[in-house]
Amino acid sequence: MSENPLLAPIHGITLEDYSAACAKMGNGLSEDAIAKALGVELPVWQEVSLLWPERMKQDETFHIVTLFGQHFGAADQHPILGNLQPDASAGNAGNVERIKNDKAYYQELEVARQVAYEYGVDGAQWIADEYGISIGDFQIAAMNWGDEIRKDMQTDFDNYNETQAAYQEKYRKQFADAQGGDVADDITF
Repeated sequence: MSENPLLAPIHGITLEDYSAACAKMGNGLSEDAIAKALGVELPVWQEVSLLWPERMKQDETFHIVTLFGQHFGAADQHPILGNLQPDASAGNAGNVERIKNDKAYYQELEVARQVAYEYGVDGAQWIADEYGISIGDFQIAAMNWGDEIRKDMQTDFDNYNETQAAYQEKYRKQFADAQGGDVADDITF
């Protein structure tokens, strides 16, 4: 059986390299730092960044996208990029580790992020400001918890919904209070 030619490295950059780099850039690592760590010039990295998504579009089986997600979620284990961190991200490592290891914590913050958007607040930025969790780390947690959460929903949908509703109530109250109440709070019928 022949290897999928769409999985061949581009300028020496494998899909695993590209996926981990995307996760690290989502955490604030610069393209310059990525290129340097991978041992390529910035223009080479930028071309690779254009070509891997094109290959994903060509793959009608979605195998490359699936592998991308797996590698993205395991970016911290990448042999070259795994330990690279932007200067600013070291401040709240406890919350970053917790979101990766505590499913309930991830689910609560996912609801908080969505409620923030409902109240006109950039949810991803709010999570970064309040908890020190970058969008990249949040997405890595989402990739890692996705299958397990889907299984939970299939196993006990009512419990899943009750938990989500409790989180929504908590954060709607928090955001409403922060904004001086909801729009309709002072309307009586």
